[in-house]
Amino acid sequence: MTKITFYKKENIFTGFEVKGHTGKAERGNDLLCCQISTAAQFVATGVLEHIKTAFVEISDGYLKVKLDIKDAKRQDMKCLMTTAYSSFQSIILGEEKFAKMEVQNDF
Repeated sequence: MTKITFYKKENIFTGFEVKGHTGKAERGNDLLCCQISTAAQFVATGVLEHIKTAFVEISDGYLKVKLDIKDAKRQDMKCLMTTAYSSFQSIILGEEKFAKMEVQNDF
């Protein structure tokens, strides 16, 4: 199961965490897990290209992106984070057995 958690502060996305493998197929053949990982890494790369001080952590089955509220309020970051949220929503649609997403207050 993959758990995607988005964090908000002042009604603005300030980051997200992706934990775990979906387990939908064998490792290396799991297209759902691949889609989630690709989307997460795309956003992490975009954030680091624009915000050198952003916190990004990546390890096997884990990715975390964290922005301070000042950077999260930037229009480019708002657009990137909102797009990430929508992308994850569409990727996991109908895949409740393998992935879930939630929104929490800032971490």
